Amino acid sequence: MNADDARRFALALPETIEKSHFGKADFRVRNRVYATLPESADAVVKLTPDQQELLASSEPAIFQPVNGGWGRQGWTRISLAAADEPTLRSALAMAWRNTAPATLCKAFDLSSAGRSKPV
Repeated sequence: MNADDARRFALALPETIEKSHFGKADFRVRNRVYATLPESADAVVKLTPDQQELLASSEPAIFQPVNGGWGRQGWTRISLAAADEPTLRSALAMAWRNTAPATLCKAFDLSSAGRSKPV
């Protein structure tokens, strides 16, 4: 995977817009950041600390906590080259769900119930 893939998958999630955060691309739902592209080889997503621990322990070549306080809050670096499409899509969707309002998540769940391929 690469930054273009991450951008395409993030922008496919409901109400996602791309803006800039400290000069780097970020992805927001209702103006709340849930993912960034700080470097071309990595993406960073907003997970819960429990989600981060699970992913980083099961796939350490793909997921690593961000250094410092942001990492302790769940922000997690994804090595794009090590990730496959389902893993990257799933991590972005998880971060989106952690950030989007509950009503938007519920509407998304209802609208995607008939899809055969996850967003």
